[in-house]
Amino acid sequence: MRTIRYIVTALLLMVCLVPAKAQLLWEISGRSSKQKSYILATNRLVEMQFLDTIPNVFKCFGRCKKVVTEFAMQDYEALAALRQAASLPDSIKLSNFYTDKEYEYIDNSLRVNLNMGLDKLCRMKPAYLTEMFRTELMKQWLKYDEQKSMEGFFESVAGERNMPVVGLDNIGETMYMLFDREPFHWQCKELLKVIEYPENEVKQERAIKEMYLTGRLTDIAFQVEAPDNKSSISYSDYQVYCQRNQQWVKRLQPILAEGGAFITLNAIYLGGDKGLLQQLRAAGYRVRPVNRRIQLKKQ
Repeated sequence: MRTIRYIVTALLLMVCLVPAKAQLLWEISGRSSKQKSYILATNRLVEMQFLDTIPNVFKCFGRCKKVVTEFAMQDYEALAALRQAASLPDSIKLSNFYTDKEYEYIDNSLRVNLNMGLDKLCRMKPAYLTEMFRTELMKQWLKYDEQKSMEGFFESVAGERNMPVVGLDNIGETMYMLFDREPFHWQCKELLKVIEYPENEVKQERAIKEMYLTGRLTDIAFQVEAPDNKSSISYSDYQVYCQRNQQWVKRLQPILAEGGAFITLNAIYLGGDKGLLQQLRAAGYRVRPVNRRIQLKKQ
């Protein structure tokens, strides 16, 4: 009898040690929604083949009539406006915000990593240069491939099927988030910091990717908010994201009322007490994981 008790106890412990299936796909209903909608957490460093490991993701997508994302990249006029917004006004010279030594250091780093120096890039805003440099770091150190990324997969499929793609931000808000949410002098400091300490960016993105792959969305929020986060996406950025989530909930209300929306957003926006999932719950929606009953096999 004691042996049986030990066996039962051991089996219960094994069950407790088996992690729940990564919760990346969520069902949204309630508040008189005519049809369920879904929200998928994404990570640009994860390749699209990973979608095959998320049960029911294509089934849920097949039930939907539109794709909703941060902003609609398929709008070519918007892309042209983004390029214009990334440019410095003629009255500002980037060289005025650095010492000669710092300017030369940035120039050399951009030449080595981007094959372009400040002779060609000096008219671009520092936030744009920072993102270019960070993207190259992800390619070199974390094998990021834009063509294979899961991030824009469902937008592309929607385009092929003539499904509407709806952006939660308009073009002005998108330009602000990308290029102007930080004061210019701070953008300059951040560009220099990213170039001086690229390991901070790689470490942070690697940690977030690992958390994403195991569905730890709340841990991603904590990782960004943490005091020891020295990367360019830090506590102040996260506070901006949380404020924007409140606006997104309002904009999602007519979309969710109609139902049949497949929402794809970076995982960084979703988890935590101020994340979009919790804010949708606070607004009266029922938000629950699609694959809540599925568990991973023990490795």
